[in-house]
Amino acid sequence: MNTPLSWIKAYVPELDVTAQEYTDAMTLAGSKVEGYECLDKNLEKIVVGHILSIEGHPDADKLIVCQVDVGTETVQIVTGAPNVKVGDKVPVVLDGGKVAGGHDGGPLPENGIKIKKGKLRGIESFGMMCSIEELGCSAEMYPDAPENGIYILPENAPVGADAVELLGLRDTVFEYEITSNRVDCYSVIGLAREAAATFRKPFIPPVVTATGNGESVDDYLKVTVEDNDLCPRYCARMVKNIKIAPSPVWMQRRLAACGIRPINNIVDITNYVMEEYGQPMHAFDYDLLANHEIVVKRAKDGDVFQTLDGQERKLDSTILMINDGEKAVGIAGIMGGENSKITDDVKTMVFESACFEGTNIRLSAKKVGLRTDASGKFEKGLDPNNAEAAINRACQLIEELGAGEVVGGIVDVYPEKREEKRVPFEPEKMNRLLGTDIAPETMLEYFKVLELRYDQTSGDLIIPTFRQDLECMADIAEEVARFYGYDKIPVSLPAGEATTGKLSYKLRVEQLARRVAEFCGFSQGMTYSFESPKVFDRLLLPEDSPLRVTVNILNPLGEDFSVMRTSPLHGMLTSLSTNYNRRNKNTRLYELANIYLPKSLPLTELPDERMQFTLGMHGEGDFFDMKGVVEEFFSQAGMNKKAKYDPDSKKPFLHPGRQADIIYDGVTVGYLGEVHPDVADNYKIGEKTYVAVIDMPSMIPFTSFDRKYSGIAKYPAVTRDISMVVPKNILAGQIEEVIEQRGGKLLESYQLFDIYEGSQIVAGYKSVAYSIIFRASDHTLEEQEVAAVMKKILDGLQKLGIELRA
Repeated sequence: MNTPLSWIKAYVPELDVTAQEYTDAMTLAGSKVEGYECLDKNLEKIVVGHILSIEGHPDADKLIVCQVDVGTETVQIVTGAPNVKVGDKVPVVLDGGKVAGGHDGGPLPENGIKIKKGKLRGIESFGMMCSIEELGCSAEMYPDAPENGIYILPENAPVGADAVELLGLRDTVFEYEITSNRVDCYSVIGLAREAAATFRKPFIPPVVTATGNGESVDDYLKVTVEDNDLCPRYCARMVKNIKIAPSPVWMQRRLAACGIRPINNIVDITNYVMEEYGQPMHAFDYDLLANHEIVVKRAKDGDVFQTLDGQERKLDSTILMINDGEKAVGIAGIMGGENSKITDDVKTMVFESACFEGTNIRLSAKKVGLRTDASGKFEKGLDPNNAEAAINRACQLIEELGAGEVVGGIVDVYPEKREEKRVPFEPEKMNRLLGTDIAPETMLEYFKVLELRYDQTSGDLIIPTFRQDLECMADIAEEVARFYGYDKIPVSLPAGEATTGKLSYKLRVEQLARRVAEFCGFSQGMTYSFESPKVFDRLLLPEDSPLRVTVNILNPLGEDFSVMRTSPLHGMLTSLSTNYNRRNKNTRLYELANIYLPKSLPLTELPDERMQFTLGMHGEGDFFDMKGVVEEFFSQAGMNKKAKYDPDSKKPFLHPGRQADIIYDGVTVGYLGEVHPDVADNYKIGEKTYVAVIDMPSMIPFTSFDRKYSGIAKYPAVTRDISMVVPKNILAGQIEEVIEQRGGKLLESYQLFDIYEGSQIVAGYKSVAYSIIFRASDHTLEEQEVAAVMKKILDGLQKLGIELRA
């Protein structure tokens, strides 16, 4: 939102501040000023000159010598401008003055261009006549400027007067960052009201006078609104005998300062009112409206409509349209149609000033791929009570500028009027909330400027409908704080009981995961949550894999970022691949990031976001090293039971013989294994790569940070080593399960220390050796105690087909 200070001062005439003072005060009061531009920057000693005579240059065919009256003297200026003639009034920069830029309209130099007297082909020149570009402007914003030449001022311009001020350039344009809940500040009137309250100056809004002839608009036009939920108010007025002409200079200057190119009086009036009131308007050619009727209703699925920019837009039944008696003539709140646009031949027109449902306008603009200044305002939710004031202001300007004859009356479809809200005025609570001691009378002074009225009978504040952001006492307190001054509020300690802040349990487990991973030599990585559907083919996932069911992005950056990931492996393998191809021989990476699993498609609720602890490595290390990291994490997380590993995990992206699901207390909490060679090739990793993925939501219920101290053992341990001949299909985990179950209370620990397969072992078998340690906490173990426990263990192993090795 850009506004010139001169327009703000039109409604706050006593405002007298510098640009920096205005910026600082408005920002502190909540209307953040992003920056400002002084239109007269680098414009010095520029006056109105009157050309008295013109002679040809004796030594240059394209140069002329002008005698120019600048008020205090007559100076000689040599120029090559082709468009000047005797009697013209022109802007002249005098000797020692400055202009903003060159005549070519290129980028403006930071410090401008200094003009000094000199000689052009031997003839003295004591200044320079200026083009509009040299004044830092453009012909687009000054439509009366010649395409190539000196800017010609009006005939009545006073000789010697300040040409910069005459051109409306003694002004400052401010750029604001307005929050979306302050839709009233998307207008000059709204910002002027804020400025008046900020600087404690009277606010004088424009006075809208009655307009219209003795006729009734109802005799000319019929308006029907079929979808009141999307159009709570629709106002229309008519203007006959249109006279298209340039708008007055003051209007052109204000629009140009806001960055809006002046076109003609009718277009400029609609733009002017949109900036002034924050209410977009549209005009239709009355003679092009079939049956002289307007119908506001939804489009039909599959409809196609050509907008004013000549583009065809595909519609559906959620998009609100403005129709005449036969066809659509505009997309409500976004853009009118080519079939009803205003041309220079228009005789009678219809002004539309309506209020449309903001969310629908935002979604509709996105669907048709068209966002306009009007839709940008409508989508924030306008005040329907502003529509009538805006259309009456436009009709007032029509009459004042002689642009046409306004027909009497207004068509106003407003079935459910929006009423003002009431909020209790509670100064004690507000002072307690803010930590201030502001008198209630002072608060009411702030509210008066903001047009919040106080009902003494009920003790309520009456909130005007344009302040949609004020809902409760806290909102009112914020109004007090920002106009009292945040910098004036004293520092105070918060009241209430002290609390100790700490990480949530979930975050503590994740913090532990990072600590364990980094202790084991892993570095943290971060990858995108957006992926390409092609990832699933690289991971060798079958077509019916549930991991291919994804949440699709509506407006992706491209196909490579079009779905939300359902597996963390692509990001991890991509990072490992990058390191491998940059010749990092040993790479260990970990990541804690979400995957997104839709609960149903199409989406009816938010997907299941599951945090995954992903480990990946290549180089030094193997399957058992990765398994050790997982078990270290489980141990540190207080998971005292031993995890089991199911080799029948059937993950297509892992090596079929070197993978396993990780099962803890009967629940699958993750998986680990060697990456399938074909997958490694797909990612251009030329050596064995290992990954582990822990599903944190599945694992966290088993974790505990409770620790129980146990003293150093007082009694000696007894160690027994056993060497067994084991069928190859028996896993070490099955052996360890027997040892744990049958070892009882005397079992302290066990350790696998040898596995052998070779010619000395029967085919189909392997040799496995364990060291088992027993200890009692209250006495020294005797041989018969240990022998009894060992017998139980051996009996259990024999049931698995395991025999002691001779």
